[in-house]
Amino acid sequence: MAELSTIARPYAEAVFKLAKQGNNFADWSKMLEFTSAISADATMQSMIGDPNVQSTDLEKTFLAVCEGKLNDDGKRMVRVLIDNNRLGVLPAIRDQYELLKAAEQGEVEALVETAMPLNDTQVSDLVSMLKKRFKKEVRAKVTVNAGLIGGVKVTVGDVVIDASVRGRLDQMATTLKQ
Repeated sequence: MAELSTIARPYAEAVFKLAKQGNNFADWSKMLEFTSAISADATMQSMIGDPNVQSTDLEKTFLAVCEGKLNDDGKRMVRVLIDNNRLGVLPAIRDQYELLKAAEQGEVEALVETAMPLNDTQVSDLVSMLKKRFKKEVRAKVTVNAGLIGGVKVTVGDVVIDASVRGRLDQMATTLKQ
């Protein structure tokens, strides 16, 4: 998976630069979302992976499906990806672009794992605490992971805050083994 993100990074950074210059972050988000969905389609995947399909035919087909959804820069991006055999990387490019955009706009995404479902008030309180800690707007994605036994585990970028019972038990086991 790391290899895919390494391949996608320079494309995402180039798209981000274009979006920043044109101040059209939302337009690029829509274009990347649309093209990612098309590239992930099973029929399109078979075309992308077929060595008998010429790049010109792939370009015509892909851009025909995108008719009216891409601006000139978006069309150029698709052509570059096709020329470099990277069209299948579009979902990873989209994901990295969205991370760059969020950072530019002062947002972070928090992946929150809880042992039991949280109500809206609990999520709101948790988001408020994370805003204070990271000094940025926080978008929380909450999932339930019964394996945590109790508590919560929050991942924001490279930072992991593990306040779960499972995390504490694992920490205690590590300490006892030393």
